[in-house]
Amino acid sequence: MRSPIRLLLAAGLLVAGCGGDGDTRAAGTGTAADSREVRLQPAGAPGPHPFTASTARPAPGTPAAPPSRAEGGRGPRTVSGSAPGLYGGVPSAPSCDVERQVGLLTADDIKARAFAQAAGIGPDGIASWLRGLTPVVLRADTRVTGHGFRDGSAAPFQAVLQTGTAVLVDQYGAPRVRCACGNPLRSPVVTEGAAAEKGRRWPGYDPGRVVIVNPTQQVVHSLTIVNVLDNTWLERLTGSGPDRDRRPEVPPPYAPGERDLAAAPAPEEPREPQQPPKTPAPADCPTATSGARTVPPGCPTPPPPPPPPVLTSPDGTGDPGGPDQPADPYDQPADPGLPDGPGVPDGPDGPGVPDGPDGPGVPDGQGLPDDVGEPQDMPLEPELYEG
Repeated sequence: MRSPIRLLLAAGLLVAGCGGDGDTRAAGTGTAADSREVRLQPAGAPGPHPFTASTARPAPGTPAAPPSRAEGGRGPRTVSGSAPGLYGGVPSAPSCDVERQVGLLTADDIKARAFAQAAGIGPDGIASWLRGLTPVVLRADTRVTGHGFRDGSAAPFQAVLQTGTAVLVDQYGAPRVRCACGNPLRSPVVTEGAAAEKGRRWPGYDPGRVVIVNPTQQVVHSLTIVNVLDNTWLERLTGSGPDRDRRPEVPPPYAPGERDLAAAPAPEEPREPQQPPKTPAPADCPTATSGARTVPPGCPTPPPPPPPPVLTSPDGTGDPGGPDQPADPYDQPADPGLPDGPGVPDGPDGPGVPDGPDGPGVPDGQGLPDDVGEPQDMPLEPELYEG
């Protein structure tokens, strides 16, 4: 029978290195208690509970961290995922063998499901997701949430990755895979107060200079990294395909290392974009006849209503008469194109002259006078004498 002391010692050997401390098993379920214990992970150490064997490629040089400007600090500090100099690399030499990483993860269905759950992706999309990540190396000690593979699932834990660690970052500039052990990475869980460190500190480690990568709000198509061979700027297109490096057309206005990432102020919280004022529809804007006293923003000021029409009768009496005809039909001018009566042509005296008493069909002025009541000069008929 084994003694209780030996059982406790055997259990303690299972909680060191790449896997996390504590007994949290489900991915993404880190608690406040977990965040108060931080595992220090050296750059090349895989540690226990890795998802896969190491796929990190040895780099010819070690990326130097930004120069220290002040000792100590409250840290960790937040740095944008697109900050120039946050990552480093060697031109045309990826720091991680992505294709090997794909093969190792997809060969085991249990590991693939656990990895996908911790990374927040579907199990069928592991290969395409990994190929869309960008291999780089860290240029500052970085706080993350790591995941170790234990008992068939992903166990989250808080960790600080050493400068020079090979990682795969996503299209928002955030570390997502640690290449030394294939463990998925997520954003850290940080609480107030100092965290209890697990593991041995490396030379140059300073808790006040640890950084937290803040994912960008917009997708980044390239990262401005540092060429660790000659300490110059290098633009690396996102993704893990070949020939992804080139010299930046517009490099940063300072040399690599001149600005301290850890001492830089934290970026402002993203603000919601201001919506432009809504332009009212034409139907919502008042018109000259609507009688509205207020005009909504965006509407033109309607012109004043026209004055009411002054209605007068044709004879000037002020009586407009009926709505469809004038007050006196005889005051309307006659149509010069129509005869005065049916079948009666206009007389020589002019249109509109009434017919004479000789009857219809007799032209005016050739029969009796128009007005028999007035004396007319009539020719005298000769008197007839008898005999």
